[in-house]
Amino acid sequence: MFDRYADLDLDPDDDEVQTAELVVTDDVLVKAFALGPGAELSPHEHGDSTNVFHVLDGDVTVIQDGSEEVVSAPGVVLHERGVVHGARNETDETVSFTASLCPLP
Repeated sequence: MFDRYADLDLDPDDDEVQTAELVVTDDVLVKAFALGPGAELSPHEHGDSTNVFHVLDGDVTVIQDGSEEVVSAPGVVLHERGVVHGARNETDETVSFTASLCPLP
């Protein structure tokens, strides 16, 4: 089967972040994230890698370099190398997105 997301079953509780690695190669990492209501992926940075969020379900509050914006599915967010970024779920439903990191540090 080609779709690595199809059989994934992430179901976080309130304030919980669940993750799963979908693709890991020598030069790229793709992870799935599911944020329960109230959950936050703490702001962080990747100094030598570009990171791209693909919002799959819900409305995710994306944090980037001190600013915040709600991004609704389907949505794509670019985080350039070294930019501090994170995500928060301010809704009553689970939100999900993937994050692609390339190249691997």
